[in-house]
Amino acid sequence: MKKKLTTEQIQLMKDDLCIELTEALVDDFHYSPQEALDVLYTSDTFTRLQDDATGLYYQSAGYVYSFLQNEIKTAKVV
Repeated sequence: MKKKLTTEQIQLMKDDLCIELTEALVDDFHYSPQEALDVLYTSDTFTRLQDDATGLYYQSAGYVYSFLQNEIKTAKVV
């Protein structure tokens, strides 16, 4: 029998992804931690990540990061 994730579990997954995405922004784009958080929190990728219906929280950090990188480089969401 498959169990459904709780709201708390989903939020924890989102929080963990945000930590990994922020660290990747610091490493790849040489942002300060605060700048990286600002970039992440104002991105369309973050908005989509927060929407449970997208299921993006269930994907790997690398997968989600590819959307964020594309958004930063092209100023567009694919």
